[in-house]
Amino acid sequence: MKILVLNCGSSSVKYQLIDTDSDIALAKGSVSRIGMSASVLTHKPHDRAEVKVSAEILDHINAVNYVLSILVSPNHGVIKDKAEIDAVGHRVVHGGEQFSDSVRITPELMTELRALIELAPLHNPHNIRGITACRQSLPEVPMVAVFDTSLHHKMPPHAFIYGIPYVFYKRYGIRRYGFHGPSHRYVSDRAADLMGKPVTDLKIITAHLGNGASVTALDGGVSIDTSMGFTPLEGLMMGTRSGDIDPAVILHIMAREELSLHEGNTLLNKHSGLIGISGISSDVREVIEAADVDHPNAQLAIDVFCYRLRKYIGAYTAALGGLDALVFTAGVGENSAVIRTLAVERLEFLGIRIDEGKNIDAIGREMDISAEDAGVRTFVIPTNEELVIARDTERIVGPEAG
Repeated sequence: MKILVLNCGSSSVKYQLIDTDSDIALAKGSVSRIGMSASVLTHKPHDRAEVKVSAEILDHINAVNYVLSILVSPNHGVIKDKAEIDAVGHRVVHGGEQFSDSVRITPELMTELRALIELAPLHNPHNIRGITACRQSLPEVPMVAVFDTSLHHKMPPHAFIYGIPYVFYKRYGIRRYGFHGPSHRYVSDRAADLMGKPVTDLKIITAHLGNGASVTALDGGVSIDTSMGFTPLEGLMMGTRSGDIDPAVILHIMAREELSLHEGNTLLNKHSGLIGISGISSDVREVIEAADVDHPNAQLAIDVFCYRLRKYIGAYTAALGGLDALVFTAGVGENSAVIRTLAVERLEFLGIRIDEGKNIDAIGREMDISAEDAGVRTFVIPTNEELVIARDTERIVGPEAG
């Protein structure tokens, strides 16, 4: 099957057209700056050079039409007609407690998704906008919603309930939900493949480290705990997010600085984390470069990031009652040997030991970086969330497509 995978943000649409018979992305790309001046479509066929097209792309409907047009373009396309698209898989950030699996998109589902906007006001409206645009452009093509939260649906109550009055969970659904589900699924399954064992027999910790970052503990392929919570703000310190913080801190700052609710939220989500401490950048590479030349606070930012990651690895090993594999993935996890080294420092007592030569070689490619005498296997595995979405879409749509 040929499945179009879409990930829609406020001003962007990321896409891949995946052939699930071969697991090859026939083409991938993105539309950026939607609704702004100088919108850009970046398109990369699997067997040809990348191309960029500048255009006035006013909304998501326009963006989806541009994507479909270039997919069938005589010069840059990979299919002859959009009728060759068998199904569309959409990334949806929040599925609440209703959705423990990916699901076929119907008018009834759209109503339920709109009701979930209050749980993810920064993400779900854009996901819904992308679905609506795609349904207008491809009205006869079956579509599936794949949720970031569904992997974590089986977490036990003691892992997802917060220490606040229980009535707020019952009334407003306030609990830990967790995110990055397709990424954690892909790399944990891939680690099991590399170990030659079924994932159901393994205890695995996966660290998705990008500008947004999360750690998940999987026991037998089931997420038993994850670092992101009710929103993606909780957990690890990230590029611009604070991560775990004493709730009284933001209340104190808001009172002293006379900040509004919106300003307080922006402070924690946009001006904290690596950029907040370093004062330089939210990009780990730039902060490491600055630390190498003794820029004030750059090394501190890296130390805080890695220390918190190390604490989560230790805590989740305890939660799992042991550990078979640790996986690093996403932009930072796949490409920063420095972060990987610092993250596992002093964890030898857990059986985690990496080979520094392998660690340096494992830049953006799949590799077992464990030392020979390690009791726990440590992997670098490039994530492939789009393939997970495509496979789920194929499973749910089944033989009706095509």
